Amino acid sequence: MDFERRDADFESDGTRCAAWLYEPAVENPPVIVMAHGFGGEREARLPAFAEAFAEAGYAVLLFDYRGFGDSDGDPPHIVSGPRHVADYLAAIDHARSLAAVDGDRVALWGTSFAGGHVIEAAARDGDVDAIVSQVPFTDGLRNALHLVRRGGLSYVTGAATAIARDLGRMVTFRDPHYVPIAADPDEFGVLNTPDAKQGYLSLIPGGRVEEWDNECAARILATVGLYRPVTSASDVDCPAFVAEATEDSIIPSDSVDALVDELDDVERVRYDLGHFGPYKPPAFERVVARQRDFFDRTLRN
Repeated sequence: MDFERRDADFESDGTRCAAWLYEPAVENPPVIVMAHGFGGEREARLPAFAEAFAEAGYAVLLFDYRGFGDSDGDPPHIVSGPRHVADYLAAIDHARSLAAVDGDRVALWGTSFAGGHVIEAAARDGDVDAIVSQVPFTDGLRNALHLVRRGGLSYVTGAATAIARDLGRMVTFRDPHYVPIAADPDEFGVLNTPDAKQGYLSLIPGGRVEEWDNECAARILATVGLYRPVTSASDVDCPAFVAEATEDSIIPSDSVDALVDELDDVERVRYDLGHFGPYKPPAFERVVARQRDFFDRTLRN
Protein backbone atom coordinates (compact mmCIF):
# COMPACT_ATOMS: atom_id res chain seq x y z
CA MET A 1 0.00 0.00 0.00
CA ASP A 2 1.25 3.50 -0.82
CA PHE A 3 2.07 5.93 1.97
CA GLU A 4 3.62 9.35 2.45
CA ARG A 5 5.90 10.61 5.20
CA ARG A 6 5.71 14.18 6.45
CA ASP A 7 6.98 16.16 9.41
CA ALA A 8 4.57 16.29 12.37
CA ASP A 9 6.50 17.87 15.24
CA PHE A 10 4.90 18.49 18.62
CA GLU A 11 5.81 19.94 22.01
CA SER A 12 6.52 18.09 25.22
CA ASP A 13 6.78 20.29 28.29
CA GLY A 14 7.44 23.28 26.04
CA THR A 15 10.22 21.62 24.00
CA ARG A 16 9.87 20.56 20.37
CA CYS A 17 9.97 16.85 19.65
CA ALA A 18 10.75 16.02 16.03
CA ALA A 19 8.27 13.57 14.56
CA TRP A 20 7.41 11.96 11.26
CA LEU A 21 3.87 10.99 10.36
CA TYR A 22 3.57 8.06 7.98
CA GLU A 23 0.20 8.37 6.20
CA PRO A 24 -1.14 5.35 4.30
CA ALA A 25 -3.43 5.80 1.32
CA VAL A 26 -6.56 4.94 3.31
CA GLU A 27 -9.16 7.08 5.00
CA ASN A 28 -9.10 7.54 8.76
CA PRO A 29 -6.46 4.90 9.64
CA PRO A 30 -5.55 3.83 13.18
CA VAL A 31 -2.31 5.37 14.41
CA ILE A 32 0.72 3.76 16.06
CA VAL A 33 2.93 5.97 18.24
CA MET A 34 6.56 4.85 18.18
CA ALA A 35 9.97 5.81 19.62
CA HIS A 36 13.36 4.21 20.24
CA GLY A 37 15.08 2.58 23.19
CA PHE A 38 17.98 3.61 25.42
CA GLY A 39 19.68 6.60 23.81
CA GLY A 40 18.25 5.70 20.41
CA GLU A 41 17.16 7.99 17.63
CA ARG A 42 14.29 7.44 15.22
CA GLU A 43 16.61 7.00 12.21
CA ALA A 44 18.15 3.85 13.72
CA ARG A 45 16.13 1.12 11.97
CA LEU A 46 12.74 2.36 13.21
CA PRO A 47 11.70 3.63 9.75
CA ALA A 48 11.73 -0.01 8.62
CA PHE A 49 9.07 -0.85 11.21
CA ALA A 50 7.08 2.32 10.48
CA GLU A 51 7.11 1.64 6.75
CA ALA A 52 5.97 -1.96 7.26
CA PHE A 53 3.02 -0.79 9.36
CA ALA A 54 2.16 2.04 6.94
CA GLU A 55 2.18 -0.41 4.04
CA ALA A 56 -0.38 -2.44 6.01
CA GLY A 57 -2.69 0.56 6.31
CA TYR A 58 -1.66 2.07 9.65
CA ALA A 59 -0.58 5.63 10.28
CA VAL A 60 2.60 5.88 12.34
CA LEU A 61 3.84 8.79 14.44
CA LEU A 62 7.58 8.18 14.89
CA PHE A 63 9.39 10.68 17.12
CA ASP A 64 12.66 11.53 18.84
CA TYR A 65 12.74 12.21 22.58
CA ARG A 66 13.69 15.66 23.81
CA GLY A 67 17.44 16.10 23.48
CA PHE A 68 17.89 13.30 20.94
CA GLY A 69 18.08 13.17 17.17
CA ASP A 70 16.33 16.09 15.52
CA SER A 71 14.44 17.18 18.64
CA ASP A 72 15.28 20.26 20.67
CA GLY A 73 16.49 20.04 24.25
CA ASP A 74 19.49 21.30 26.16
CA PRO A 75 21.57 19.71 27.52
CA PRO A 76 21.25 16.88 25.01
CA HIS A 77 21.28 13.12 25.55
CA ILE A 78 19.65 13.03 28.98
CA VAL A 79 18.24 9.50 29.29
CA SER A 80 15.33 9.43 31.72
CA GLY A 81 12.47 6.95 31.92
CA PRO A 82 9.94 9.43 33.38
CA ARG A 83 10.97 12.14 30.90
CA HIS A 84 10.63 9.77 27.95
CA VAL A 85 7.21 8.63 29.18
CA ALA A 86 6.12 12.27 29.32
CA ASP A 87 7.23 12.58 25.67
CA TYR A 88 5.16 9.49 24.79
CA LEU A 89 2.10 10.97 26.49
CA ALA A 90 2.58 14.25 24.59
CA ALA A 91 2.94 12.24 21.35
CA ILE A 92 -0.30 10.38 22.10
CA ASP A 93 -2.16 13.66 22.59
CA HIS A 94 -0.65 14.98 19.36
CA ALA A 95 -1.62 11.84 17.43
CA ARG A 96 -5.22 12.14 18.60
CA SER A 97 -5.33 15.73 17.34
CA LEU A 98 -4.26 14.89 13.79
CA ALA A 99 -7.02 15.17 11.20
CA ALA A 100 -5.42 12.53 8.97
CA VAL A 101 -5.83 9.67 11.47
CA ASP A 102 -8.48 8.03 13.64
CA GLY A 103 -7.65 9.44 17.06
CA ASP A 104 -9.98 6.92 18.68
CA ARG A 105 -7.75 4.03 17.63
CA VAL A 106 -4.27 4.55 19.05
CA ALA A 107 -1.57 1.93 19.67
CA LEU A 108 1.89 2.23 21.18
CA TRP A 109 5.08 0.54 19.99
CA GLY A 110 8.30 0.57 21.98
CA THR A 111 11.56 -1.34 21.93
CA SER A 112 14.15 -2.04 24.65
CA PHE A 113 14.01 0.91 27.11
CA ALA A 114 10.86 2.10 25.33
CA GLY A 115 9.35 -1.36 25.79
CA GLY A 116 8.88 -0.19 29.37
CA HIS A 117 7.79 3.32 28.39
CA VAL A 118 4.79 1.99 26.46
CA ILE A 119 3.69 0.01 29.52
CA GLU A 120 3.91 3.09 31.72
CA ALA A 121 2.28 5.38 29.14
CA ALA A 122 -0.60 2.98 28.46
CA ALA A 123 -1.27 2.60 32.18
CA ARG A 124 -1.27 6.36 32.71
CA ASP A 125 -3.26 7.26 29.60
CA GLY A 126 -5.94 4.63 30.15
CA ASP A 127 -7.38 4.82 26.63
CA VAL A 128 -4.76 3.15 24.43
CA ASP A 129 -6.06 0.30 22.28
CA ALA A 130 -2.96 -1.92 21.99
CA ILE A 131 0.76 -1.99 22.76
CA VAL A 132 3.79 -3.76 21.36
CA SER A 133 6.71 -4.11 23.78
CA GLN A 134 9.77 -5.47 21.98
CA VAL A 135 12.82 -6.86 23.87
CA PRO A 136 11.42 -4.92 26.82
CA PHE A 137 13.26 -3.17 29.62
CA THR A 138 10.62 -3.03 32.36
CA ASP A 139 12.46 -3.46 35.67
CA GLY A 140 15.43 -1.21 36.29
CA LEU A 141 16.40 -2.95 39.50
CA ARG A 142 16.59 -6.39 37.89
CA ASN A 143 18.35 -4.94 34.88
CA ALA A 144 20.95 -3.05 36.88
CA LEU A 145 21.77 -6.14 38.94
CA HIS A 146 21.98 -8.19 35.75
CA LEU A 147 24.50 -5.81 34.15
CA VAL A 148 26.52 -5.62 37.37
CA ARG A 149 26.70 -9.42 37.58
CA ARG A 150 27.90 -9.60 33.98
CA GLY A 151 30.35 -6.72 34.24
CA GLY A 152 31.70 -7.39 37.73
CA LEU A 153 33.74 -4.99 39.82
CA SER A 154 35.02 -3.02 36.84
CA TYR A 155 31.43 -2.16 35.85
CA VAL A 156 30.60 -1.02 39.39
CA THR A 157 33.76 1.07 39.59
CA GLY A 158 33.18 2.62 36.18
CA ALA A 159 29.56 3.45 36.98
CA ALA A 160 30.37 4.94 40.40
CA THR A 161 33.13 7.12 38.97
CA ALA A 162 30.92 8.35 36.12
CA ILE A 163 28.00 9.10 38.44
CA ALA A 164 30.21 11.10 40.81
CA ARG A 165 31.63 13.15 37.95
CA ASP A 166 28.21 13.88 36.46
CA LEU A 167 26.56 14.76 39.76
CA GLY A 168 29.46 17.07 40.52
CA ARG A 169 28.86 18.85 37.23
CA MET A 170 25.13 19.07 37.95
CA VAL A 171 25.56 20.85 41.28
CA THR A 172 27.99 23.33 39.71
CA PHE A 173 25.65 23.95 36.74
CA ARG A 174 28.07 22.64 34.12
CA ASP A 175 27.39 20.48 31.10
CA PRO A 176 26.90 16.77 31.86
CA HIS A 177 29.62 14.19 32.05
CA TYR A 178 28.89 11.76 29.24
CA VAL A 179 29.59 8.04 29.00
CA PRO A 180 29.30 5.66 26.06
CA ILE A 181 25.89 4.08 25.59
CA ALA A 182 27.46 0.94 24.11
CA ALA A 183 31.05 -0.20 24.59
CA ASP A 184 33.22 -3.27 24.24
CA PRO A 185 33.40 -5.60 27.28
CA ASP A 186 36.86 -4.33 28.28
CA GLU A 187 35.64 -0.71 28.29
CA PHE A 188 33.05 1.03 30.43
CA GLY A 189 29.71 1.84 28.85
CA VAL A 190 26.13 1.64 30.06
CA LEU A 191 25.83 -1.44 27.86
CA ASN A 192 29.07 -3.40 27.50
CA THR A 193 27.93 -6.96 27.00
CA PRO A 194 29.82 -8.80 24.22
CA ASP A 195 27.23 -7.98 21.54
CA ALA A 196 26.22 -4.50 22.73
CA LYS A 197 28.51 -2.20 20.73
CA GLN A 198 28.38 -4.13 17.50
CA GLY A 199 24.60 -4.54 17.79
CA TYR A 200 24.02 -0.89 18.64
CA LEU A 201 26.20 0.41 15.82
CA SER A 202 24.57 -1.97 13.34
CA LEU A 203 21.31 -0.02 13.67
CA ILE A 204 22.83 3.27 12.53
CA PRO A 205 22.10 4.28 8.93
CA GLY A 206 24.90 3.69 6.46
CA GLY A 207 27.51 6.42 6.35
CA ARG A 208 26.55 7.94 9.71
CA VAL A 209 28.45 5.70 12.15
CA GLU A 210 31.40 8.08 12.54
CA GLU A 211 29.18 11.07 13.35
CA TRP A 212 26.70 9.23 15.57
CA ASP A 213 26.64 10.35 19.23
CA ASN A 214 27.11 7.10 21.14
CA GLU A 215 26.80 8.78 24.53
CA CYS A 216 24.44 9.79 27.31
CA ALA A 217 24.70 11.73 30.55
CA ALA A 218 26.03 9.44 33.29
CA ARG A 219 23.32 10.46 35.78
CA ILE A 220 20.98 7.78 34.43
CA LEU A 221 23.23 5.19 36.11
CA ALA A 222 22.22 6.60 39.51
CA THR A 223 18.46 6.38 38.92
CA VAL A 224 17.80 3.60 36.42
CA GLY A 225 17.26 1.04 39.18
CA LEU A 226 14.26 3.06 40.37
CA TYR A 227 12.56 2.98 36.97
CA ARG A 228 10.24 -0.03 37.07
CA PRO A 229 7.35 0.07 34.55
CA VAL A 230 6.51 -3.53 35.52
CA THR A 231 4.85 -2.10 38.64
CA SER A 232 2.30 -0.37 36.37
CA ALA A 233 1.65 -3.37 34.11
CA SER A 234 -1.44 -4.52 36.03
CA ASP A 235 -3.03 -1.13 35.23
CA VAL A 236 -2.74 -1.69 31.47
CA ASP A 237 -6.25 -2.47 30.21
CA CYS A 238 -5.53 -3.12 26.53
CA PRO A 239 -4.05 -6.09 24.65
CA ALA A 240 -0.26 -6.30 24.75
CA PHE A 241 2.23 -8.07 22.48
CA VAL A 242 5.58 -8.91 24.09
CA ALA A 243 8.43 -9.88 21.76
CA GLU A 244 11.20 -11.57 23.75
CA ALA A 245 14.72 -12.38 22.56
CA THR A 246 15.72 -15.57 24.36
CA GLU A 247 19.46 -14.97 23.75
CA ASP A 248 19.26 -11.40 25.08
CA SER A 249 22.42 -10.43 26.98
CA ILE A 250 20.95 -7.10 28.13
CA ILE A 251 17.41 -7.91 29.31
CA PRO A 252 17.17 -10.71 31.91
CA SER A 253 14.48 -13.27 31.14
CA ASP A 254 13.00 -13.12 34.64
CA SER A 255 12.07 -9.49 34.07
CA VAL A 256 10.06 -10.52 30.99
CA ASP A 257 8.42 -13.28 33.05
CA ALA A 258 7.39 -10.71 35.66
CA LEU A 259 5.95 -8.38 33.01
CA VAL A 260 3.88 -11.10 31.39
CA ASP A 261 2.57 -12.22 34.77
CA GLU A 262 1.28 -8.71 35.49
CA LEU A 263 -0.41 -8.04 32.13
CA ASP A 264 -4.05 -9.13 31.86
CA ASP A 265 -4.27 -9.60 28.09
CA VAL A 266 -0.90 -10.54 26.65
CA GLU A 267 0.57 -12.42 23.71
CA ARG A 268 4.18 -13.43 24.32
CA VAL A 269 6.35 -14.52 21.42
CA ARG A 270 9.86 -15.84 21.95
CA TYR A 271 12.55 -15.50 19.30
CA ASP A 272 15.88 -17.30 19.33
CA LEU A 273 17.74 -14.03 18.95
CA GLY A 274 20.00 -11.62 20.76
CA HIS A 275 18.85 -8.18 21.87
CA PHE A 276 19.50 -6.54 18.50
CA GLY A 277 18.27 -9.43 16.35
CA PRO A 278 14.65 -8.28 15.82
CA TYR A 279 15.70 -5.05 14.08
CA LYS A 280 17.42 -6.56 11.07
CA PRO A 281 16.97 -9.18 8.37
CA PRO A 282 16.42 -12.04 8.29
CA ALA A 283 14.56 -11.99 11.61
CA PHE A 284 13.03 -8.56 11.03
CA GLU A 285 10.54 -9.81 8.45
CA ARG A 286 8.98 -12.45 10.71
CA VAL A 287 9.08 -10.20 13.77
CA VAL A 288 7.28 -7.34 12.06
CA ALA A 289 4.79 -9.71 10.40
CA ARG A 290 3.65 -11.01 13.80
CA GLN A 291 3.32 -7.46 15.06
CA ARG A 292 1.22 -6.50 12.03
CA ASP A 293 -1.04 -9.48 12.69
CA PHE A 294 -1.43 -8.33 16.29
CA PHE A 295 -2.42 -4.82 15.19
CA ASP A 296 -4.85 -6.31 12.66
CA ARG A 297 -6.62 -8.13 15.50
CA THR A 298 -6.67 -5.25 17.93
CA LEU A 299 -7.05 -2.08 15.85
CA ARG A 300 -9.33 -3.03 12.95
CA ASN A 301 -13.03 -2.28 13.36
